[in-house]
Amino acid sequence: MRAFIFPGQGSQAVGMGKALSDASPVARAVFEEVDDALGQHLSRVMWEGPADDLTLTENAQPAIMANAIATLRVLTQEGGVRLADKADYVAGHSLGEYSALCAAEALDLATTARLLKLRGRAMQAAVPVGEGAMAALLGADVEKAGVIAGAAVDSILAEGGAELVCTVANDNDPSQVVISGHRAAVERAVALAKEMGAKRAVLLPVSAPFHCALMADAATAMEAALAEADLRAPLFPVFANVDAAAVADPGAIRRLLVEQVTGRVRWRESVLAMADAGVTEFVEFGGKVLGPMVKRIVPDATVTSVVTMDDVEAVTKSL
Repeated sequence: MRAFIFPGQGSQAVGMGKALSDASPVARAVFEEVDDALGQHLSRVMWEGPADDLTLTENAQPAIMANAIATLRVLTQEGGVRLADKADYVAGHSLGEYSALCAAEALDLATTARLLKLRGRAMQAAVPVGEGAMAALLGADVEKAGVIAGAAVDSILAEGGAELVCTVANDNDPSQVVISGHRAAVERAVALAKEMGAKRAVLLPVSAPFHCALMADAATAMEAALAEADLRAPLFPVFANVDAAAVADPGAIRRLLVEQVTGRVRWRESVLAMADAGVTEFVEFGGKVLGPMVKRIVPDATVTSVVTMDDVEAVTKSL
């Protein structure tokens, strides 16, 4: 069994998708449709930068999705691969869940782009710049990361400070967990991490504290947007970030996408659940970020990344 998987924020880079667009009219059409849907030249930002503009959450989210869907459509339309014959499940990391839903035809491309633009804006607006932060704890599993985050909050309270948010945001793999919350609490967790058993702790260059309670206003905005969106049953089940389980009902998908804004990205558990469901092969579209995570979670799995035309041609032959 096979799962198609889609990366999240952090996988963007200036130049992404340019060579694919130059080589394939199918890919070029994807970027043009996204530009039209958003009323902006997002493809120009993707290909020419500047990097600061591409890194803006409201640009990065639809850009990463567009790049992933472009690679997928080159595979299906130029490679002649029928998704229904080749994929059993789809999944994506955070915003990648929207890419997965687009791939499974639950959302059309233009709707997906507009939802992600709104999601990026709403997440950025939910917390004033500088008040939130995220950090990666390396060499720490989810239980240890939770203890470190809790200790940071408790230590600030013990000093007479306010009760701040600091919680596990992304359970990526057995050795990489991301925490999120108020900057002061996250910075305290980074300071405590090594003495509490993590190998290393690194503040991430993000503009907002994603996947924590501070994103409540963004969740409200997405609830309203998703209620209006044309969201259909996917061609195959999607493993949702929030509960690490397969879902195909449109109403449940809407609810889980809203919960995802403030909820934990349970990627490690999702990969294990896909493996338990019989998936032995994972194909990542538009990045080479999730593949290494999958290998750390399920070492025996076969992992393929599809980014370039050469990658598309190679995977077309192997499917």
